Amino acid sequence: MAQQQKALDLTIIGAGMIVNDLLLPAAMQMQRQGVINEITVCDMRESAVKALKESESLKEAFPGQSFKTCPVIGEGDSSDPELYKKVLAEQDPYNLVIIALPDQLHYPVLKGVLPFNQHILCVKPLVLKYDQALEIEKEARERGIFIGVEYHKRFDRRSLIARKNYHDGNLGDFALGESKLIEPYFYRHSNFQNWFTCENTDPFVYVGCHYVDLVCFITGLKPVEVSVTGRKGIFPNGKEGYMWSNGRVVFENGGILSVNNGLGYPDDAAGGNDQGLVMYFDGNDCAGLLDHDDHNRGVEYTFAKNISKKFQFVNPDFIRMVPWEGEGLKPVGYGIDSVAATLISGSAIEAKVDANPDNAMEIRRQSIEEANEKGLIATPENSAYNELVQEAARLSILSGGDVATIDYSTERPTVKLKNA
Repeated sequence: MAQQQKALDLTIIGAGMIVNDLLLPAAMQMQRQGVINEITVCDMRESAVKALKESESLKEAFPGQSFKTCPVIGEGDSSDPELYKKVLAEQDPYNLVIIALPDQLHYPVLKGVLPFNQHILCVKPLVLKYDQALEIEKEARERGIFIGVEYHKRFDRRSLIARKNYHDGNLGDFALGESKLIEPYFYRHSNFQNWFTCENTDPFVYVGCHYVDLVCFITGLKPVEVSVTGRKGIFPNGKEGYMWSNGRVVFENGGILSVNNGLGYPDDAAGGNDQGLVMYFDGNDCAGLLDHDDHNRGVEYTFAKNISKKFQFVNPDFIRMVPWEGEGLKPVGYGIDSVAATLISGSAIEAKVDANPDNAMEIRRQSIEEANEKGLIATPENSAYNELVQEAARLSILSGGDVATIDYSTERPTVKLKNA
């Protein structure tokens, strides 16, 4: 039976690449479907919201559709880091918010958004410390706020197939794995150079978390040991950041995952980035293997018209704008599915509340619990191991690669350097 939906307003906090490439297209498609009413994009930089307004790809895909901006175009930049509160103060409670900001800003902005009682989608990782995740989860539950974390690889069909096969016992016991996610070199010339600095984050935390989460999602295993070594470099603006990282995660069953990340995939190379996951498993006097080539999904183009580079690996699965029966173009892919899962959950919750307003808080909390247990959407509760891994990773990389352990034996898991 199809879920009933209530159309909700959406505020997007942040106006960077991920908003243009994924979050706003997903939201505007849901606006077409009647799940989302008005969309407002809020960013301190007028240039960022103006670039979204002038985006040719959005105009082509969504003719006749638009969104509000804060600041309004022509007002100039804002010096107020809490500008988003101006927008939320005008919203009714239990609408929708997307937080799409640099990693280190997630926690303070989440704390700023929660009092407005809005359902939230946050780009990954939710926060950088486990205690912060617990704090956010507790307050959200008390307020009946649904929070989803945008680990979109969970919604890749190959990931869903792998999860089912592992839990059905078809693959065996995870033993050894290797993952990589190398983002393009041009990221170094983007706004990354203003925030992707050594004291704030690193490639393992920023993108390696996708594959750590994915291995946990597929297997259900908890990570217990993390070590990360980084290679530093200088951004064009002179700031220092970790440009490359190599991590190792050990899981509770002894399985080992190697994680390679960086901002250095050649801009002239065929793919949009370089990524993939290989996992080996121990079976009954045999071995199992999972090999996901997320770099080249079997679609190769050589363009007669040189769009950006003539020869390209074209990924049809994450997000693509394709012709459809309506106006403009339709965004499709597991990236869209991932964003929609959380936003539709908020919409469905409020439709149930409208049908039974006397039990509003009970409905909201029960919906949160059901999502926690199902484990498809990453929530603060069912994905808190990610915060433990990020905390351990930062401890390790800043100590030159020393091993950090995660101890689950106490009521509240702890992270510490193994040989401290």
